[in-house]
Amino acid sequence: MHEGERVAVVIPAYKVEGTIVRVVAGVPPWVDHVVVVDDASPDRTSELVRGLSDPRVRLLRHEVNLGVGGAMTTGYRAALELGAALVVKMDGDGQMDPARLPQLLAPLVARRADYAKGNRFYDFHALRRMPAARRWGNMGLTFLAKVASGYWNISDPTNGYTAIRREALSALNLDAVHPRYFFEISMLINLNVVRAVVVDLHMPAIYGDEKSSMSLAEISLTFPFRLFAGLVRRVYWRYFFYDLTETSVFLASGLLLMGLGTAFGLWRWYVSITTDKLQSTGTIFLAALPFILGFQLFLQAVVLDIHNRPGEPISNQPPGE
Repeated sequence: MHEGERVAVVIPAYKVEGTIVRVVAGVPPWVDHVVVVDDASPDRTSELVRGLSDPRVRLLRHEVNLGVGGAMTTGYRAALELGAALVVKMDGDGQMDPARLPQLLAPLVARRADYAKGNRFYDFHALRRMPAARRWGNMGLTFLAKVASGYWNISDPTNGYTAIRREALSALNLDAVHPRYFFEISMLINLNVVRAVVVDLHMPAIYGDEKSSMSLAEISLTFPFRLFAGLVRRVYWRYFFYDLTETSVFLASGLLLMGLGTAFGLWRWYVSITTDKLQSTGTIFLAALPFILGFQLFLQAVVLDIHNRPGEPISNQPPGE
């Protein structure tokens, strides 16, 4: 128990035979459950975990590799079945300091947040120690992740050291969470859909000799589409399915006017090209005016979205709200 609440640590494990024993041994004794999910690892990860004498450890193994998100979905469901009120994600590569677990759980225990995550960008010295590819990749993703997730107050969106309250985890549609490297950002997007409160905490990582299995090429090719798809999904559920607000009106009317202005302008441009006749100033104005008005409405919707981040933790809300 931690502050009277049951805690589970979920460890997604893939090719971590060199670190998994040390990671499990480092989990503080007040943690009630340690769920290790072997994601079809081809090494001795499962064998080493089975050899541990820690009664808290529960080993789950995938026969097919599902990715870190798939492993965490399995672990999250197991933690809920075990009755955990607080669930922590701790990777099996040893990059996450278990001594910082109380800090990570503090805002959840105090019910000031539903989800807490580490942020390696708060400490300039720690940031300089981060491998360059990861540092610049994370910095490049931060802005796009803010747009897609709606959490404009957080940074370092791919940080995997996280903790979540049972109430928020139960509210999530885990089937909608991306199974692979997009998992952390996908979690943020889906947390915003259910209006969970997310906080950032100073949490420098520990870097050793391990090599990341994340492909920079894969991220560059797939993340932009996934970010856009996540943005569309979040906006639909937040502003059109669950509720209709001024943001919904500004966004819908803005996109409509921009579309009409663009379509009319392209049509008149086509007519001008095919007939070799210049368009009048009035015609150009008719194309530009709805686009300008629509763009202003769209910007207002963006501003409202920035200020409309969740404010009340799910765990503080009466049942049924």
